[in-house]
Amino acid sequence: MFAILSTPRKAITALLVLFSAVWLSACQPTSAPTATSFQSGGKVQVALLVPSGSENSSDAFLAQNLENSARMAIADLKGVDIDLRIYATAGNPQVAASVATQAVNEGAQIILGPLYAEAANAAGIAVARSGVNVLAFSNNTTIAGGNVFVLGATFQNTAKRLVSYGTRQGINSYAVIYGNDLQGAVGRDAIANEVRNAGATLAATETYVMSQSGIISAGSQIARTIRSSGAQAVFLTGGVNADLPIIATALPEQGISPETVKFIGLTRWDVAPQAMALPGLQGGLFAMPDTAVNAQFEARYAATYGEAPHPLAGLAYDGIAAVGALAALGNGSPVSRAALTQAQGFEGTQGIFRLNADGTNERGLAVATIQNNQVVILEPAPRSFAGAGF
Repeated sequence: MFAILSTPRKAITALLVLFSAVWLSACQPTSAPTATSFQSGGKVQVALLVPSGSENSSDAFLAQNLENSARMAIADLKGVDIDLRIYATAGNPQVAASVATQAVNEGAQIILGPLYAEAANAAGIAVARSGVNVLAFSNNTTIAGGNVFVLGATFQNTAKRLVSYGTRQGINSYAVIYGNDLQGAVGRDAIANEVRNAGATLAATETYVMSQSGIISAGSQIARTIRSSGAQAVFLTGGVNADLPIIATALPEQGISPETVKFIGLTRWDVAPQAMALPGLQGGLFAMPDTAVNAQFEARYAATYGEAPHPLAGLAYDGIAAVGALAALGNGSPVSRAALTQAQGFEGTQGIFRLNADGTNERGLAVATIQNNQVVILEPAPRSFAGAGF
């Protein structure tokens, strides 16, 4: 079903990531580890850290889904022996650090999880000197580095894809409109960095209070800034279930027409049908993964366990499958930094993906627009890291 990307491409798998909802600041692990030992054809001991035992009742369901997916992945592997051991973190950084240390003392060669950024950071620091890598189920790049890799889809990757596409279409001047919360600030910085990296111009930035009244009140000032900046495109950091519908309505009401200034979304616009009916988003740009393979995973999970998976369940499946795919190659340790960061990347449940040496990731994304309330793909997700957008 999945594969490490190579020339030619081979069958097995790698890493899915969805947005972990946590954007929390944390310290990076302190040292870069060396690889743990591994004999070709031997057993790989994997620790899966799940958020069971927390006060949040939904964490128990998610923890079970992660374990289910991991076991499904193990059943799919051929010729690879995975010793999976489950550890509960209670969604707590101190517990995560404790069980990560316990897992390494019990022989874990790699850690999958935890989900929440603070817990993942704590786990990474706790085992940094052991040589064990942590593949965290987070998109928070502030914890990336040393022995910690984040698997979640990052704003940096999305911004890079969209700015790359935009500049190839002749868009060289961008304004950023963002909410005054942590997601908005992280998104603003990611866009600004990628605009500068592309040699384009960051024409203006404007923010708004994260409330309906706050956005409406800021609308006229934001519109004036956009007009005076001469920006060809306006990046919006808002989410479809939060501030995006309000700002995408307020700007056209203030005379910022998507027919003359291209709207670009840092979040996915296709996940809420009502968003696709917003006049302000018609003709705009956003990025999305190749969702066909993920649909296959969801169908298989439902057939195996009798219910649809949690949206984050595939993280555990793909983490296990990535280690299995690398182990099947028989080239030294499948859990070393060199193996995990091999340049050709993996093919996962949402398309191609690779881990960077700095602990961040890159993934293949399609560029899409909305026409007549429907998603239209303008440029498909690349099938290799030599494709468009990389």
